[in-house]
Amino acid sequence: MKEDFLVFDHVTKRFGALTAVDDVSLSITKGEFFSLLGPSGCGKTTLLRMLGGFERPDSGRIYLEGRDITDLAPNERRVHTVFQNYALFPTMTIWDNIAFSLKLAKKPKAEIEESVDSILEMIQMSDHAWKYPNQLSGGQKQRVAIARALVDRPQVLLLDEPLAALDLKLRQHMLIELDTIHDQVGITFMYVTHDQGEAMSLSDRIAVINKGRVEQLDVPAKIYEAPASRFVASFIGDTNFFSGEIASVEGDYCTIKVEGFPPIRAYNDKNLAPGQKVDLSVRPEKIRVTINPPLPEKGAGINVFPSKVRDIVYQGVYTKYWLVSSSMLVSALKPHSRFLLDQEAITWNDDVFVWWHPDDGYMVEAK
Repeated sequence: MKEDFLVFDHVTKRFGALTAVDDVSLSITKGEFFSLLGPSGCGKTTLLRMLGGFERPDSGRIYLEGRDITDLAPNERRVHTVFQNYALFPTMTIWDNIAFSLKLAKKPKAEIEESVDSILEMIQMSDHAWKYPNQLSGGQKQRVAIARALVDRPQVLLLDEPLAALDLKLRQHMLIELDTIHDQVGITFMYVTHDQGEAMSLSDRIAVINKGRVEQLDVPAKIYEAPASRFVASFIGDTNFFSGEIASVEGDYCTIKVEGFPPIRAYNDKNLAPGQKVDLSVRPEKIRVTINPPLPEKGAGINVFPSKVRDIVYQGVYTKYWLVSSSMLVSALKPHSRFLLDQEAITWNDDVFVWWHPDDGYMVEAK
């Protein structure tokens, strides 16, 4: 275990009767962009604070490059944190803010100048070196905060919701910049967020946290396409759930009996037998909405259900439909890959068909 770069070994942290982190074990590789993703209060920031030395676990150990750092003070571990409020010194110039830790460590003047100038160039802030924090935009302040944390080359950079205070356009721009900075410095980043889009865009791997425990640890595509639980499926993007039991199995496919809905065909990746309970997740973008039913396909028959349009939300890149099918409300997304005004419009109360291939549903739980 100690040969791994960063390891949480059965770590637990309690605050009174609340167990904020519950027996969490994680192994993170050197240079990885690793995200802790989950709702507010799930324990992700507590994990970050224990790694930074601001909290001590009640049980379990934390190792960094084989060294047990569990009991070390924050200044004794090469782990730096970037906070969402930037925490810049208002009376210091940008240059002096970045140089602060190097001066504190009594580094040679020439080394300080070379390091600060180099990182200012990397974050494209050389022209702002002698400004003060109140003269910068939010995005510029965030870049300076990251540069100050990186200038003395820590082993791990912790980012605690660093983009939360920025507006949408600036957040999207900073996502690209963060990814670029990570590629340039090659340092391990641990990123805490409740924003699934941020985590999916940046991460090599994601740990989805719920009530102090890791629900799933995997690459972004696996977490989205093959969620390990109903919580993960619902937290990572939108989805439709169909709960029922296996009615029959035919080869690699099965038929699911759902109360208030026609039978659904699905790929039986869990190898369930008739009578077993199952939750089926079908993402809205996997569901097609058309005026006419689709032509029959060879092999496993596709799922086709008559529906009525309840609501429509136009969002530029796509349109989201809410449809009533039997007694259930189903959501579907239609991307606008062609000029929308040239297409046949689907509108409120239209009678339509919703359909998807059995391979496009994913069983997330079997009880």
